[in-house]
Amino acid sequence: MARASTNLHRFWRDPALPHLEARSIEDGHGVCYGWHSHPSFSIGLVSGGVSEFRIGSDCHRVSAGTIVLMNPDEAHVCNPLDGQSWSYRMLYADAAWLAAVEGEERFRPFAPAVSHDPELAGRLGRLFGLLFDPTTGSAGTEEAVRSFFAGLRRALGVTPADVANGGEHAALELAADFISAHCTQPLRLADIAAVCGLSPSYLVRSFKARYGLTPHAYQINRRIQFGKRELQRGRPIVEVALDAGFADQAHFQRAFKRHVAATPGQYMRRD
Repeated sequence: MARASTNLHRFWRDPALPHLEARSIEDGHGVCYGWHSHPSFSIGLVSGGVSEFRIGSDCHRVSAGTIVLMNPDEAHVCNPLDGQSWSYRMLYADAAWLAAVEGEERFRPFAPAVSHDPELAGRLGRLFGLLFDPTTGSAGTEEAVRSFFAGLRRALGVTPADVANGGEHAALELAADFISAHCTQPLRLADIAAVCGLSPSYLVRSFKARYGLTPHAYQINRRIQFGKRELQRGRPIVEVALDAGFADQAHFQRAFKRHVAATPGQYMRRD
C-alpha cells in the first residue's frame, strides 16, 4: 500500500484500490490553490480554520465540521482567510466506480456543494480515520467507502441536479473530450474549435460557462492529472514534466503546486 506524507501533506493511495485517493492537510499555513477541477468526484471535511470555498459562481465560508462536495469537472477553489492556518481531508472517487456502487449506469451529480450536517461529518471523519490508519487492509477500506457512499444521497436529503441533460451543448463535451485525449500535445484554439464545430470566440465563452475554466486552463488541469498518475508510478519528476507537455521541470512544478497545493515531491513522498 502506498502512503505518503510530510508534516502538512499526507496522501493516501492503495494499489488495490486505484479508483480512490485521499489527502490530509494538518495545520496548513500558506496551503493555497488556484482555480482547478478534478475528473473524479471529490468530498472533503474541514477540521480546522476558516476558509472561502468558491465553486462556480457561488461562494461559501466554511469552517470545522463543514463538508464540501465537488462533482467531476466542476471548477472550484478553496483557500484560508487572511493566510490563516487550516486543516482538512479530501477523498477522491472515480466517477464510473461510484456510479456502479450506486447501481447507476452513469454518474449522477451530487447537490448541494456544502453540508453542515454533524452526523454526516462524523461519519466522514471516521471514514478518513480508517483510510489513514496503516492497519486497515484494502478489503476493509473498500467496504467502508462503499458503505459511506451508498448512504450519501440519503444523508444529504436533496435530489441531485442532473446537469448532463440540462441543455448542455453537445459540442462542448466534444471539445472537452478532445482536450482530455490530447492534453499532453500542443493544441491550438482553432483546432479545438474545428473539432466541435464552434467559432473560437464562442467556444471560449461557452466552455468557461460550462466548465468554469477556459480551454487552455482545462488543458493544463488535465496535464496535471496526467502528471499525478505518472508520479504515482514512481517515474522521475523531470520525465513526467516533459511527457505531460511542459517545457521543463520548473514549469511543471509551478503548475502542479497551483493545482494540487503541494509539490510533486511532496505528492510522491512515502511513509
